[in-house]
Amino acid sequence: MRERYDVLAIGAHPDDVEVFMGGTLARLTANGLAVLLVDLSSGEPARHAPRGVRAEQAARAAEILGADRLTLSFQDRLIRDTPECRLAVAEPIRRFRPRIVFTSEGCGVHPDHKAVTDIVVNAVFYARLTKWEEVPGGERLAASEPHEVERLFFGHCRMESAWERFDFAVDVSDVYERKLAALAVYESVFSGDQVELLERYSAEDRYVGSQLGVRYAEAFRARSPLLVDDPRVFRRVRFG
Repeated sequence: MRERYDVLAIGAHPDDVEVFMGGTLARLTANGLAVLLVDLSSGEPARHAPRGVRAEQAARAAEILGADRLTLSFQDRLIRDTPECRLAVAEPIRRFRPRIVFTSEGCGVHPDHKAVTDIVVNAVFYARLTKWEEVPGGERLAASEPHEVERLFFGHCRMESAWERFDFAVDVSDVYERKLAALAVYESVFSGDQVELLERYSAEDRYVGSQLGVRYAEAFRARSPLLVDDPRVFRRVRFG
């Protein structure tokens, strides 16, 4: 584990961040950025494996993507947006001081995915506040310095309805095999009647890419409007 990370990618369960942004993670680490995956839970009980197997697979998936991994202790299926959970997520944000935080945007098909969106939004806010020693229950943040991230981005939770619009997309065509390799290790999740999910996820990446003239792309929304110094940073796409 490093002292600092450029990017924190936060999901409810192991495999969530790989699904919605595995290609982006591979691209970030290939470009030399330090990335930490944070899972709110261990994902147990796993559908297709005994306890402990999913954690081993999660470690391998992170290695394939060139990232490190941290797993918090909340219970799969029972994750809720509570002050306790917000503080637990704010803690690594203050500790590792990332420039960018990613999470998924969920609407409620899986209650954990709906919860993680609000948890991360609130944790990013908690992380920037001072005087936690004066707040009942705030002891776990009292010893760390406040930290304000530069950007908070949301990936598309694949269990939800398709987005009509997104704010930007990352071309992941040349690193897509690494995303597929990371997802393939999760046999505890993508086995039996769940195997077809991998093809559905790839279909979405192909569809997003098709809108932009590339083979595969991952879509994101921004918490705040995007600001650039020069509009020429945007790549050309068909029809402008």
